[in-house]
Order: sequence, then C-alpha cells, then structure tokens
Amino acid sequence: MIEKHTNTESADDGRPAWSADLRLFALRGATTASVNGSDEVVAAAEELIVEVLRRNDLTPAALVSCIFTCTDDLNAQFPAVAARKIGLNAVPLLCAREIDVPGSLPRAIRLLLHYYAPADHAPSHVYLRDAVTLRTDLTAAQ
Repeated sequence: MIEKHTNTESADDGRPAWSADLRLFALRGATTASVNGSDEVVAAAEELIVEVLRRNDLTPAALVSCIFTCTDDLNAQFPAVAARKIGLNAVPLLCAREIDVPGSLPRAIRLLLHYYAPADHAPSHVYLRDAVTLRTDLTAAQ
C-alpha cells in the first residue's frame, strides 16, 4: 500500500505547500540567447524564469522541479545557474540537451516547470524573444 505524504514546508500564506485544494501542474516556456556567452545564457534564463513565475503568480514554495534544455549551440553556462541566482535553491533543477533537429530554432533555452496551484488555475506558458515563433498559437495570449 502506498501512503500519501504531505509536504510540511509552509507556503508564503502559512498553508502547506501541498494540500487537498491544490493540484500538480506543468508548464512550458522558452527563450533564446543572442550569443553563446555565460552572462547571456544566465540573463535569458533568468528573464524566462521570472516571467513564468510572475504570469502564473508562483512562489518558490509551490515549485516541485524544473527541467531546462538548451540547443547544442549553447554550452557556455547551465540555465539552472539563473534559477539559483534568483533564490530557487530548494527546487530540484536539471539541465539537458535539446534534440538537434535540422532547421530548429538556434540558441534556444526551454523549460518544463512542475508546480502546485489551486485546481482552477490555468497555466500560462511563456515564450520570449525569438522563441515566440515556437508557439504562435500562444502569442496572442501573452
């Protein structure tokens, strides 16, 4: 038998980070770096993470994990450095390579973020810079 465990770490409002009125969500985001430089990769990733948190009204206590991918032409720095820089020190982060598909968007940083939010929450996916071309169906909603 599997037992349900709850996270006893409190969210900013004093409630547990996980509770019965919340459900697990995942959202996507992407951006591009103008060059393959450490500062530029961190700046682009930081801009993306901050915008994802802002648009979805998320605090670090609600976050479960975040997976970043970069295209092969970005290797100057891990995007997770940006997450640590803005204080996401308790969130498990993973960086990986994006599949190198011919003709795909260059210098792209993507993220997949898992988090808890109220059941009626509508995830707001975020595509910035040249990455807006990846999801033109969402451009009007941004």
